[in-house]
Amino acid sequence: MARGGQGLARVAVVVRAGAAPLWWLGVTAAGIGAVPEGVTGHRIGVLAGAALFLAGAAWVALARRGRYTALARRTARASRYDVLQDRAVTTRVWRRGHRWWLLLGWAVALGSAFAVPAAGGLLLAGLGTGLWLKAAWLGRLERAGETLLWVRVDWLDRCGGRPAGKAVRDLRGTGVAAGDAAPGGARRRTAALV
Repeated sequence: MARGGQGLARVAVVVRAGAAPLWWLGVTAAGIGAVPEGVTGHRIGVLAGAALFLAGAAWVALARRGRYTALARRTARASRYDVLQDRAVTTRVWRRGHRWWLLLGWAVALGSAFAVPAAGGLLLAGLGTGLWLKAAWLGRLERAGETLLWVRVDWLDRCGGRPAGKAVRDLRGTGVAAGDAAPGGARRRTAALV
């Protein structure tokens, strides 16, 4: 990178990257896990799974909000030499780095169905939902400050892909039109050409 520029990844995109895999792996594990009777039976398993879904979604959505808010307040303007990572690249890097954890989580959720049917899968799906909710909250934070939040890629690597980890000392900011992801990390919708 020229003249001291840094590679930057969108914070909301990193948070959102795990949402879809966790959701789909969780739904799959819950569907397959509903087949065995298990130790508790289907009714208790599904009720326990619903409670775990809600608890997991709330825990992930609310965790570390204070840290994200504090980092957002200390946001420095991105340099003209900083390189903004594409949404697809950020998502692909995060998912590759966490693929074994995702598969292990799916296997554990599936195995737990022999004790409590569907519960482990619903917990995984709840964690994915929590990540979507956290990304949406970050989008509201970005809109309120009219600044997109970015994290240095090298700091992200040191934190195991967590954009609010200990190695992250501050965030960088750009205008809301920068990059190819909208506030909250979703794909930017482009107006159709007439």
